[in-house]
Amino acid sequence: QVQLVESGGGFVQPGGSLRLSCAASGSISSIYMMGWYRQAPGKQRELVATITNFGSTNLRDSVKGRFVISRDGTKNTVSLQMNSLKPEDTAVYYCNALGYSASYWGQGTQVTVSS
Repeated sequence: QVQLVESGGGFVQPGGSLRLSCAASGSISSIYMMGWYRQAPGKQRELVATITNFGSTNLRDSVKGRFVISRDGTKNTVSLQMNSLKPEDTAVYYCNALGYSASYWGQGTQVTVSS
């Protein structure tokens, strides 16, 4: 089992920045990819960014050039630096850890971008 704890959400004005972090614990050796998804009210959950154990990243087109995903050296924590935030980035952001036999989710953290 893997446990994920997210932090860093909040309220920010358009153009502002936030940094989300997700700390993994438990059977982390089984994880080969971590990432962030988001779900806005009335919409389906969508992929925002992923990073593999080898450091390969993937970001959705709408956040490229604004968001950066990274993992620390121990691979226990994945972060999402969000810059130039837009109102359409408002959503609950979920951390995900993908293992070879299971997928794990955090509890979610709210990000609100509004003037």
